[in-house]
Amino acid sequence: MNIFGITGWKNSGKTSLVVRLVKILGDRGYSVSTMKNTHHHFDIDQPGKDSFLHRQAGASEVLISSDSRWALLHEFSGESESSMEELIARMSPVDYLLVEGFKQSDHPKIQVIRVENNREQLPDNVTNLVAIASDGDLNPKDYGCNGPLLDLNDEGQIADFIISLSAGANESA
Repeated sequence: MNIFGITGWKNSGKTSLVVRLVKILGDRGYSVSTMKNTHHHFDIDQPGKDSFLHRQAGASEVLISSDSRWALLHEFSGESESSMEELIARMSPVDYLLVEGFKQSDHPKIQVIRVENNREQLPDNVTNLVAIASDGDLNPKDYGCNGPLLDLNDEGQIADFIISLSAGANESA
């Protein structure tokens, strides 16, 4: 599985880019999954629904299934948050796994920068930054990146970059 990150600060356009990349990579015949890490509490379950009541009663995992999808909810009770590697091990293999968040993990990442929102460099502990995608004329070296500047509004160019980088990694493996 080729794992590739889309990272950046809040409101930089990460999610919009991930959505466009899923579409274009899928249109090119690749299977794609996504993973998103958030530092905020979230819930995909609804109060009053059976699955919510199961979790509220103390179930450590609840699997919800229908004829069109399934979801596994795992509750942490005193456990630490799962690592990216542990979460990936639970996923079905695909050609590309696009990861939003997990800035400190070692997978290759593109930093998304919208010049009107946040032009700050990522913290020094963010590794493997391979490109900058922006809607402005920036110097990637100013952001700790030796890779190219990609046009944030050209998902075809960004997809080509991801594919070429993945092909190079697969050839050297």
